Amino acid sequence: MKHRIVVLGAGYAGAHVAGTLARQLSPADAVITVVNASPDFVQRLRLHQLAAGRQIEAPPLADVFAGTAVRLRLGRVTAVDPERQVVSVAVADGDADGGELGYDTLLYALGSHGAVDGVPGATEHAFDVAGRPSALRLRERLDSLGVRDEGGRVLVVGDGLTGIESATEIAESRPGLSVTLVARGELGARLSTGARDHLRQACERLGITVLEHTEVEAVEAARVLCADGTVLASDATVWTAGFAVGPLAAAAGLEVTQDGRIVVDRLMRSVSHPNVYAVGDSAYAIGDNGRPLPMSCASAGYTGMQATAAILGHLTGRKIPNTKLEYLGNHISLGRRDGILQMVDDEGQAKPKYIGGRKAARIKAGILGMSLWATSHPTFCLPKRKHRLATVTDASPEKAVA
Repeated sequence: MKHRIVVLGAGYAGAHVAGTLARQLSPADAVITVVNASPDFVQRLRLHQLAAGRQIEAPPLADVFAGTAVRLRLGRVTAVDPERQVVSVAVADGDADGGELGYDTLLYALGSHGAVDGVPGATEHAFDVAGRPSALRLRERLDSLGVRDEGGRVLVVGDGLTGIESATEIAESRPGLSVTLVARGELGARLSTGARDHLRQACERLGITVLEHTEVEAVEAARVLCADGTVLASDATVWTAGFAVGPLAAAAGLEVTQDGRIVVDRLMRSVSHPNVYAVGDSAYAIGDNGRPLPMSCASAGYTGMQATAAILGHLTGRKIPNTKLEYLGNHISLGRRDGILQMVDDEGQAKPKYIGGRKAARIKAGILGMSLWATSHPTFCLPKRKHRLATVTDASPEKAVA
């Protein structure tokens, strides 16, 4: 009987791991199934650009996995049962691809979504750029504001990387709109002094109003209420104040953190269920510096590489290398022609030097292009000989660790 590998989620981490496993494992021994709600690969790192009006490539997953023997199952994961080793899948148009799907090895890569932190009205009235459908809804709203004679007021809540990138992209792409960025603390507090100054200058250049030390208490259809009593008028409120993971892992009985991320060991295996691996935003992984890896595309790449190596080693009896688990810095887009590359030290603190301007923008564009290419070309350099699976005894994870 073939070993069943099921991958939940086809984002940057899930799609890349599935494609790499398909390149390395013999289809005579293993069958790989990817479950994803969307038929297309979503470039989450560019969803703020999609919302602002850019055309963003979304390769069909059927094309991405063509020639790999990966089975694609479109549907929404509704439950995971690690005791029975099955996942439940629901589809929008009936039972065609619904029901249960069994696995021997599970890769959990369902990622994260926008977190509203219990703020009244945020779910009902705010937009986010954490998913393609929500980004397109924001785009439609911005389009409607653009045709008005008086323009419109856009309020971006959250001064993390997503908030900064969303505010600058919208301000540059739609100069007829008034953009305000609401920061809970100091704008760019985690950046070096020079990078903070560069960020402020970019906001001034783009006409962005920045409100620092301002906490939002409620969101209404046409305004936002702040903790200090300030009322901000808004025709489109963009919520970027953090991300959260779904409740599926916790409901399944996997060991999770308070915020729902799966606790994993150095090989990205669930500490409570070793045949379940977690990567990307779904995983609570400790980096090489002893600190938890942050939710980010970079973390998705590193955790994905480690999980791939671990699964291959476990199934084939080969030694499992410890791949790098590090966080080197932040790449921030400030519109199309400006950006910031801020490196950090082992403590996660910003280093004094940074790269800004067009050079940083080109580096960020290169990273985005490389991420898309690597994910959407899993058949590149197909090996002439694929690995066969070892016996269960020989493939013991404990014996395979380098």
